[in-house]
Amino acid sequence: MKNPKIAIIGLGYVGLPLAVEFAKKYQVIGFDINKKRILELRNANDTTLETSSDELKSVNVSSFEEVTKNSTGLWLTDNVDELKESNFYIVTVPTPVDKSNRPDLTPLYKASETVGNILKKDDIVVYESTVFPGATEDECIPILERVSGLTFNKDFFAGYSPERINPGDKKHTVTKILKVTSGSTPEIGKYIDDVYKSIIVAGTHLAPSIKVAEAAKVIENSQRDINIAFVNELSKIFRLMNIDTNEVLEAAGTKWNFLPFRPGLVGGHCIGVDPYYLAQKAMELGYNPEIILAGRRLNDSMGPFVSQETVKMMIQKGITIKNANVLVLGITFKEDCPDIRNSRAIDIVEELVTYGVNVDVFDPWATVSAVKHEYGIDLISSKNEIKKKYDGVIIAVSHKEFKEIDLNDYLADANVIFDVKATLPKDKSHTRL
Repeated sequence: MKNPKIAIIGLGYVGLPLAVEFAKKYQVIGFDINKKRILELRNANDTTLETSSDELKSVNVSSFEEVTKNSTGLWLTDNVDELKESNFYIVTVPTPVDKSNRPDLTPLYKASETVGNILKKDDIVVYESTVFPGATEDECIPILERVSGLTFNKDFFAGYSPERINPGDKKHTVTKILKVTSGSTPEIGKYIDDVYKSIIVAGTHLAPSIKVAEAAKVIENSQRDINIAFVNELSKIFRLMNIDTNEVLEAAGTKWNFLPFRPGLVGGHCIGVDPYYLAQKAMELGYNPEIILAGRRLNDSMGPFVSQETVKMMIQKGITIKNANVLVLGITFKEDCPDIRNSRAIDIVEELVTYGVNVDVFDPWATVSAVKHEYGIDLISSKNEIKKKYDGVIIAVSHKEFKEIDLNDYLADANVIFDVKATLPKDKSHTRL
Protein backbone atom coordinates (compact mmCIF):
# COMPACT_ATOMS: atom_id res chain seq x y z
CA MET A 1 0.00 0.00 0.00
CA LYS A 2 1.32 3.46 -0.90
CA ASN A 3 2.43 6.02 1.67
CA PRO A 4 -0.44 8.27 2.67
CA LYS A 5 -0.59 11.84 1.43
CA ILE A 6 -3.36 13.07 3.63
CA ALA A 7 -6.08 15.64 2.97
CA ILE A 8 -8.35 16.77 5.81
CA ILE A 9 -11.72 18.13 4.63
CA GLY A 10 -13.06 20.51 7.29
CA LEU A 11 -10.83 22.33 9.79
CA GLY A 12 -13.08 22.80 12.79
CA TYR A 13 -12.90 21.34 16.28
CA VAL A 14 -12.25 17.86 14.88
CA GLY A 15 -10.34 18.38 11.65
CA LEU A 16 -7.69 20.85 12.77
CA PRO A 17 -6.25 18.90 15.75
CA LEU A 18 -6.19 15.79 13.55
CA ALA A 19 -4.41 17.66 10.74
CA VAL A 20 -1.78 19.02 13.14
CA GLU A 21 -1.01 15.57 14.53
CA PHE A 22 -0.83 13.89 11.13
CA ALA A 23 1.40 16.72 9.84
CA LYS A 24 4.08 15.73 12.33
CA LYS A 25 4.56 12.47 10.38
CA TYR A 26 3.04 12.96 6.91
CA GLN A 27 2.33 15.41 4.13
CA VAL A 28 -1.02 16.95 5.04
CA ILE A 29 -3.25 19.41 3.21
CA GLY A 30 -5.97 20.95 5.36
CA PHE A 31 -9.00 22.20 3.41
CA ASP A 32 -11.88 24.39 4.52
CA ILE A 33 -14.40 26.43 2.50
CA ASN A 34 -14.15 29.28 5.04
CA LYS A 35 -11.52 31.68 3.66
CA LYS A 36 -11.40 33.64 6.93
CA ARG A 37 -10.69 30.44 8.84
CA ILE A 38 -7.80 29.57 6.52
CA LEU A 39 -6.25 33.02 6.88
CA GLU A 40 -6.49 32.84 10.66
CA LEU A 41 -4.88 29.41 10.75
CA ARG A 42 -2.08 30.48 8.43
CA ASN A 43 -1.39 33.19 11.00
CA ALA A 44 -1.30 30.49 13.71
CA ASN A 45 -4.58 31.63 15.27
CA ASP A 46 -7.13 28.95 16.13
CA THR A 47 -10.32 30.60 17.43
CA THR A 48 -11.62 27.23 18.66
CA LEU A 49 -8.63 27.07 21.05
CA GLU A 50 -8.19 23.38 20.29
CA THR A 51 -4.63 23.95 19.05
CA SER A 52 -2.08 26.48 20.25
CA SER A 53 -0.19 28.99 18.13
CA ASP A 54 3.05 27.13 18.85
CA GLU A 55 1.55 23.85 17.63
CA LEU A 56 0.36 25.45 14.41
CA LYS A 57 3.67 27.18 13.81
CA SER A 58 5.57 23.93 14.33
CA VAL A 59 3.83 22.13 11.45
CA ASN A 60 2.72 24.97 9.17
CA VAL A 61 4.45 25.25 5.80
CA SER A 62 4.53 28.47 3.81
CA SER A 63 3.46 27.19 0.40
CA PHE A 64 1.73 24.37 -1.42
CA GLU A 65 4.97 23.53 -3.21
CA GLU A 66 6.72 23.15 0.11
CA VAL A 67 4.32 20.53 1.48
CA THR A 68 4.51 18.47 -1.75
CA LYS A 69 8.31 18.43 -1.55
CA ASN A 70 8.64 17.74 2.18
CA SER A 71 7.90 14.43 3.86
CA THR A 72 5.95 16.19 6.64
CA GLY A 73 4.08 19.45 7.21
CA LEU A 74 0.67 21.08 6.94
CA TRP A 75 -0.56 23.30 4.11
CA LEU A 76 -3.83 25.13 4.75
CA THR A 77 -6.03 26.01 1.80
CA ASP A 78 -9.50 26.77 0.46
CA ASN A 79 -8.42 25.73 -3.07
CA VAL A 80 -9.86 22.33 -4.00
CA ASP A 81 -7.34 21.85 -6.81
CA GLU A 82 -4.54 21.65 -4.26
CA LEU A 83 -6.03 18.43 -2.88
CA LYS A 84 -5.41 16.48 -6.07
CA GLU A 85 -2.02 15.13 -5.00
CA SER A 86 -3.55 13.48 -1.94
CA ASN A 87 -4.46 9.80 -1.79
CA PHE A 88 -5.94 9.52 1.73
CA TYR A 89 -8.93 11.80 2.34
CA ILE A 90 -10.43 12.34 5.79
CA VAL A 91 -13.83 14.07 5.97
CA THR A 92 -14.47 15.90 9.26
CA VAL A 93 -17.40 18.18 8.44
CA PRO A 94 -20.28 18.78 10.90
CA THR A 95 -23.48 16.72 10.83
CA PRO A 96 -26.18 18.91 12.42
CA VAL A 97 -29.95 18.56 12.68
CA ASP A 98 -32.51 20.95 11.21
CA LYS A 99 -35.18 22.91 13.10
CA SER A 100 -37.32 19.78 13.26
CA ASN A 101 -34.40 17.75 14.70
CA ARG A 102 -34.02 15.75 11.51
CA PRO A 103 -30.46 14.84 10.40
CA ASP A 104 -29.02 17.34 7.95
CA LEU A 105 -26.40 15.61 5.79
CA THR A 106 -25.89 18.61 3.50
CA PRO A 107 -22.30 19.31 4.67
CA LEU A 108 -21.48 15.62 4.22
CA TYR A 109 -22.99 15.54 0.72
CA LYS A 110 -21.04 18.63 -0.35
CA ALA A 111 -17.78 17.28 1.09
CA SER A 112 -18.34 14.01 -0.77
CA GLU A 113 -18.86 15.93 -4.01
CA THR A 114 -15.66 17.88 -3.38
CA VAL A 115 -13.66 14.68 -2.87
CA GLY A 116 -15.42 12.93 -5.77
CA ASN A 117 -14.24 15.63 -8.18
CA ILE A 118 -10.59 14.84 -7.47
CA LEU A 119 -10.77 11.14 -6.58
CA LYS A 120 -8.26 8.86 -8.35
CA LYS A 121 -7.73 5.16 -8.67
CA ASP A 122 -6.68 3.46 -5.41
CA ASP A 123 -7.52 6.51 -3.27
CA ILE A 124 -9.08 6.02 0.17
CA VAL A 125 -11.81 8.20 1.73
CA VAL A 126 -12.35 8.02 5.49
CA TYR A 127 -15.34 9.69 7.15
CA GLU A 128 -15.18 10.89 10.76
CA SER A 129 -18.48 12.80 10.95
CA THR A 130 -21.11 11.31 13.24
CA VAL A 131 -23.85 9.59 11.22
CA PHE A 132 -26.45 6.84 11.50
CA PRO A 133 -25.34 3.28 10.68
CA GLY A 134 -25.23 2.82 6.91
CA ALA A 135 -24.76 6.50 6.01
CA THR A 136 -21.21 6.10 4.67
CA GLU A 137 -22.06 3.28 2.28
CA ASP A 138 -25.65 4.26 1.47
CA GLU A 139 -25.38 8.06 1.30
CA CYS A 140 -21.75 9.06 0.71
CA ILE A 141 -20.28 6.31 -1.46
CA PRO A 142 -22.91 6.74 -4.24
CA ILE A 143 -21.95 10.43 -4.45
CA LEU A 144 -18.26 9.55 -4.72
CA GLU A 145 -19.03 7.02 -7.48
CA ARG A 146 -21.32 9.36 -9.40
CA VAL A 147 -19.00 12.36 -9.33
CA SER A 148 -15.73 10.52 -9.88
CA GLY A 149 -16.94 7.89 -12.35
CA LEU A 150 -15.00 5.30 -10.33
CA THR A 151 -16.26 2.03 -8.84
CA PHE A 152 -16.32 1.49 -5.08
CA ASN A 153 -14.03 -1.26 -3.73
CA LYS A 154 -12.52 -1.69 -7.17
CA ASP A 155 -11.12 1.74 -8.10
CA PHE A 156 -11.31 3.44 -4.69
CA PHE A 157 -11.97 2.45 -1.08
CA ALA A 158 -13.52 3.88 2.06
CA GLY A 159 -13.48 3.72 5.82
CA TYR A 160 -15.09 5.20 8.89
CA SER A 161 -13.29 6.32 12.04
CA PRO A 162 -15.59 8.28 14.35
CA GLU A 163 -14.27 11.43 15.99
CA ARG A 164 -14.11 11.50 19.78
CA ILE A 165 -12.91 15.05 20.33
CA ASN A 166 -14.12 16.65 23.56
CA PRO A 167 -14.01 20.44 22.95
CA GLY A 168 -12.08 22.33 25.59
CA ASP A 169 -10.59 19.15 27.11
CA LYS A 170 -6.81 19.56 27.29
CA LYS A 171 -6.32 16.16 28.93
CA HIS A 172 -8.18 13.89 26.50
CA THR A 173 -6.72 15.26 23.27
CA VAL A 174 -6.98 13.52 19.89
CA THR A 175 -3.89 11.31 20.29
CA LYS A 176 -4.86 10.29 23.83
CA ILE A 177 -8.32 8.96 22.99
CA LEU A 178 -8.55 5.39 21.70
CA LYS A 179 -9.64 5.48 18.05
CA VAL A 180 -12.20 3.18 16.45
CA THR A 181 -11.36 2.43 12.81
CA SER A 182 -12.92 0.44 9.96
CA GLY A 183 -12.54 -0.15 6.25
CA SER A 184 -14.59 -1.24 3.26
CA THR A 185 -12.46 -4.40 2.87
CA PRO A 186 -10.37 -6.27 5.46
CA GLU A 187 -7.16 -5.13 3.80
CA ILE A 188 -8.24 -1.49 3.65
CA GLY A 189 -9.43 -1.66 7.25
CA LYS A 190 -5.99 -2.85 8.35
CA TYR A 191 -4.29 -0.10 6.33
CA ILE A 192 -6.55 2.64 7.73
CA ASP A 193 -6.00 1.27 11.22
CA ASP A 194 -2.20 1.37 10.73
CA VAL A 195 -2.34 4.99 9.51
CA TYR A 196 -4.27 6.14 12.58
CA LYS A 197 -2.24 3.92 14.88
CA SER A 198 0.89 5.77 13.78
CA ILE A 199 -0.28 8.93 15.62
CA ILE A 200 -2.80 7.73 18.22
CA VAL A 201 -0.86 7.10 21.43
CA ALA A 202 -3.90 5.57 23.14
CA GLY A 203 -4.19 2.89 20.44
CA THR A 204 -6.92 1.84 18.03
CA HIS A 205 -9.78 -0.63 17.77
CA LEU A 206 -10.41 -2.05 14.31
CA ALA A 207 -14.16 -2.67 13.99
CA PRO A 208 -15.28 -5.52 11.71
CA SER A 209 -17.29 -3.22 9.42
CA ILE A 210 -18.07 0.41 8.67
CA LYS A 211 -21.63 0.01 9.98
CA VAL A 212 -20.38 -1.31 13.32
CA ALA A 213 -18.05 1.69 13.69
CA GLU A 214 -20.88 4.09 12.79
CA ALA A 215 -23.22 2.44 15.29
CA ALA A 216 -20.58 2.48 18.04
CA LYS A 217 -20.15 6.22 17.69
CA VAL A 218 -23.81 7.16 17.61
CA ILE A 219 -24.63 5.13 20.76
CA GLU A 220 -21.75 6.64 22.77
CA ASN A 221 -23.47 10.00 23.01
CA SER A 222 -26.98 8.55 23.05
CA GLN A 223 -26.01 6.64 26.19
CA ARG A 224 -24.68 9.80 27.86
CA ASP A 225 -27.79 11.72 26.83
CA ILE A 226 -30.08 9.15 28.47
CA ASN A 227 -28.03 9.06 31.67
CA ILE A 228 -28.05 12.85 31.97
CA ALA A 229 -31.80 12.86 31.27
CA PHE A 230 -32.25 10.52 34.24
CA VAL A 231 -30.47 12.84 36.68
CA ASN A 232 -32.25 15.86 35.17
CA GLU A 233 -35.56 14.16 35.91
CA LEU A 234 -34.33 13.39 39.41
CA SER A 235 -33.56 17.08 39.90
CA LYS A 236 -37.17 17.97 39.04
CA ILE A 237 -38.52 15.33 41.43
CA PHE A 238 -36.19 16.20 44.32
CA ARG A 239 -36.94 19.90 43.84
CA LEU A 240 -40.58 19.14 44.69
CA MET A 241 -39.33 17.33 47.82
CA ASN A 242 -37.03 20.20 48.81
CA ILE A 243 -34.00 17.88 48.52
CA ASP A 244 -30.67 19.02 47.02
CA THR A 245 -30.02 16.76 44.02
CA ASN A 246 -26.25 17.25 44.12
CA GLU A 247 -26.15 16.10 47.73
CA VAL A 248 -28.20 13.02 46.81
CA LEU A 249 -25.84 12.20 43.95
CA GLU A 250 -22.81 12.69 46.17
CA ALA A 251 -24.23 10.23 48.68
CA ALA A 252 -25.25 7.69 46.04
CA GLY A 253 -21.84 8.07 44.40
CA THR A 254 -20.18 6.38 47.37
CA LYS A 255 -21.23 3.06 45.84
CA TRP A 256 -18.51 1.70 43.53
CA ASN A 257 -20.71 1.15 40.49
CA PHE A 258 -22.88 4.29 40.64
CA LEU A 259 -22.51 6.34 37.45
CA PRO A 260 -21.31 9.92 38.19
CA PHE A 261 -23.64 12.00 36.03
CA ARG A 262 -24.82 15.47 37.04
CA PRO A 263 -27.91 17.50 36.05
CA GLY A 264 -27.61 20.41 33.63
CA LEU A 265 -28.16 21.71 30.12
CA VAL A 266 -27.35 19.28 27.32
CA GLY A 267 -26.19 20.92 24.10
CA GLY A 268 -23.19 20.94 21.82
CA HIS A 269 -22.45 19.22 18.53
CA CYS A 270 -22.59 15.66 19.89
CA ILE A 271 -24.76 14.71 22.87
CA GLY A 272 -27.57 17.08 21.94
CA VAL A 273 -27.58 15.99 18.29
CA ASP A 274 -26.36 12.42 17.78
CA PRO A 275 -29.39 10.65 19.34
CA TYR A 276 -31.58 12.15 16.60
CA TYR A 277 -29.47 10.41 13.94
CA LEU A 278 -30.06 7.01 15.51
CA ALA A 279 -33.74 7.78 16.16
CA GLN A 280 -34.34 8.91 12.57
CA LYS A 281 -32.84 5.72 11.17
CA ALA A 282 -34.86 3.59 13.59
CA MET A 283 -38.10 5.30 12.54
CA GLU A 284 -37.27 4.80 8.85
CA LEU A 285 -37.09 1.08 9.66
CA GLY A 286 -40.49 1.17 11.39
CA TYR A 287 -39.33 1.25 15.01
CA ASN A 288 -40.22 4.08 17.41
CA PRO A 289 -37.25 4.61 19.78
CA GLU A 290 -39.06 5.51 22.98
CA ILE A 291 -36.19 5.82 25.48
CA ILE A 292 -33.87 7.76 23.17
CA LEU A 293 -36.49 10.37 22.25
CA ALA A 294 -37.82 10.59 25.81
CA GLY A 295 -34.30 11.42 26.99
CA ARG A 296 -33.98 14.10 24.30
CA ARG A 297 -37.33 15.68 25.26
CA LEU A 298 -36.40 15.73 28.94
CA ASN A 299 -33.01 17.30 28.35
CA ASP A 300 -34.39 19.87 25.93
CA SER A 301 -36.90 20.91 28.60
CA MET A 302 -34.25 21.97 31.12
CA GLY A 303 -33.57 25.48 29.79
CA PRO A 304 -37.22 26.59 29.95
CA PHE A 305 -37.55 24.82 33.32
CA VAL A 306 -34.70 26.87 34.79
CA SER A 307 -36.32 30.09 33.57
CA GLN A 308 -39.74 29.16 34.88
CA GLU A 309 -38.39 28.27 38.31
CA THR A 310 -36.40 31.51 38.41
CA VAL A 311 -39.53 33.53 37.62
CA LYS A 312 -41.46 31.69 40.37
CA MET A 313 -38.80 32.53 42.94
CA MET A 314 -38.73 36.17 41.81
CA ILE A 315 -42.51 36.38 42.25
CA GLN A 316 -42.20 34.88 45.74
CA LYS A 317 -39.74 37.65 46.60
CA GLY A 318 -42.17 40.30 45.40
CA ILE A 319 -40.19 41.20 42.29
CA THR A 320 -42.28 42.56 39.42
CA ILE A 321 -41.55 40.28 36.46
CA LYS A 322 -42.46 42.69 33.64
CA ASN A 323 -39.23 44.59 32.79
CA ALA A 324 -37.27 42.83 35.55
CA ASN A 325 -33.53 42.55 34.83
CA VAL A 326 -31.85 39.16 34.76
CA LEU A 327 -28.19 38.37 34.06
CA VAL A 328 -27.42 35.01 32.43
CA LEU A 329 -23.83 33.90 32.95
CA GLY A 330 -22.64 31.73 30.06
CA ILE A 331 -23.78 31.08 26.49
CA THR A 332 -21.29 28.42 25.33
CA PHE A 333 -22.49 24.83 25.41
CA LYS A 334 -20.01 23.80 28.12
CA GLU A 335 -17.56 25.26 30.58
CA ASP A 336 -14.17 26.77 29.69
CA CYS A 337 -14.73 26.40 25.95
CA PRO A 338 -15.64 28.95 23.23
CA ASP A 339 -17.95 26.53 21.37
CA ILE A 340 -21.50 27.94 21.10
CA ARG A 341 -22.89 25.28 18.74
CA ASN A 342 -26.31 24.07 19.85
CA SER A 343 -25.93 25.71 23.25
CA ARG A 344 -29.06 25.20 25.32
CA ALA A 345 -28.30 28.26 27.44
CA ILE A 346 -30.20 30.12 24.72
CA ASP A 347 -33.37 28.31 25.87
CA ILE A 348 -33.06 30.07 29.23
CA VAL A 349 -32.77 33.44 27.54
CA GLU A 350 -35.66 32.91 25.13
CA GLU A 351 -37.98 31.64 27.86
CA LEU A 352 -37.25 34.63 30.10
CA VAL A 353 -38.01 37.01 27.23
CA THR A 354 -41.52 35.52 26.94
CA TYR A 355 -42.21 36.82 30.48
CA GLY A 356 -41.19 40.35 29.49
CA VAL A 357 -37.86 40.10 31.32
CA ASN A 358 -34.86 42.15 30.18
CA VAL A 359 -31.98 39.69 29.75
CA ASP A 360 -28.26 40.40 29.55
CA VAL A 361 -25.80 37.62 28.76
CA PHE A 362 -22.18 37.66 29.90
CA ASP A 363 -19.64 35.11 28.69
CA PRO A 364 -15.87 35.74 28.66
CA TRP A 365 -15.24 32.68 26.45
CA ALA A 366 -17.67 33.29 23.59
CA THR A 367 -17.04 35.58 20.62
CA VAL A 368 -19.35 38.61 20.37
CA SER A 369 -19.76 38.37 16.58
CA ALA A 370 -20.39 34.60 16.65
CA VAL A 371 -23.10 34.93 19.32
CA LYS A 372 -24.74 37.78 17.44
CA HIS A 373 -24.75 35.75 14.22
CA GLU A 374 -25.96 32.51 15.82
CA TYR A 375 -28.45 33.78 18.40
CA GLY A 376 -29.03 37.50 17.70
CA ILE A 377 -27.77 38.45 21.17
CA ASP A 378 -25.57 41.44 21.99
CA LEU A 379 -23.15 39.60 24.24
CA ILE A 380 -21.33 41.17 27.18
CA SER A 381 -17.80 39.77 26.89
CA SER A 382 -16.10 41.61 29.79
CA LYS A 383 -17.37 41.96 33.34
CA ASN A 384 -16.34 45.61 33.20
CA GLU A 385 -19.20 46.12 30.73
CA ILE A 386 -21.77 44.93 33.29
CA LYS A 387 -23.32 48.14 34.60
CA LYS A 388 -26.81 47.62 36.00
CA LYS A 389 -28.13 45.88 39.08
CA TYR A 390 -30.08 42.68 38.44
CA ASP A 391 -33.15 41.14 40.03
CA GLY A 392 -31.90 37.69 39.15
CA VAL A 393 -28.71 35.91 38.07
CA ILE A 394 -28.65 32.52 36.39
CA ILE A 395 -25.29 30.75 36.19
CA ALA A 396 -25.95 28.65 33.09
CA VAL A 397 -22.37 27.55 32.34
CA SER A 398 -19.72 26.62 34.88
CA HIS A 399 -16.83 28.71 33.53
CA LYS A 400 -13.89 28.99 35.92
CA GLU A 401 -14.29 32.79 35.88
CA PHE A 402 -17.75 32.46 37.41
CA LYS A 403 -16.35 30.60 40.42
CA GLU A 404 -14.45 33.74 41.38
CA ILE A 405 -17.01 36.42 40.49
CA ASP A 406 -18.64 38.43 43.29
CA LEU A 407 -22.33 38.42 42.38
CA ASN A 408 -23.08 41.04 45.02
CA ASP A 409 -21.61 43.61 42.65
CA TYR A 410 -24.50 43.02 40.24
CA LEU A 411 -27.48 42.26 42.47
CA ALA A 412 -30.39 44.47 43.51
CA ASP A 413 -31.74 44.30 47.08
CA ALA A 414 -34.35 41.65 46.24
CA ASN A 415 -32.80 39.02 44.02
CA VAL A 416 -32.62 35.38 42.98
CA ILE A 417 -29.51 33.35 42.13
CA PHE A 418 -30.05 30.08 40.22
CA ASP A 419 -26.80 28.11 39.95
CA VAL A 420 -27.61 25.54 37.26
CA LYS A 421 -24.38 23.50 37.46
CA ALA A 422 -23.58 24.00 41.16
CA THR A 423 -20.65 26.22 40.18
CA LEU A 424 -20.64 28.02 43.55
CA PRO A 425 -20.80 26.66 47.11
CA LYS A 426 -24.37 25.88 48.09
CA ASP A 427 -24.66 28.90 50.44
CA LYS A 428 -23.75 31.31 47.64
CA SER A 429 -26.94 30.70 45.63
CA HIS A 430 -30.66 30.36 46.28
CA THR A 431 -31.11 27.19 44.26
CA ARG A 432 -29.45 24.82 41.82
CA LEU A 433 -30.44 21.83 39.73
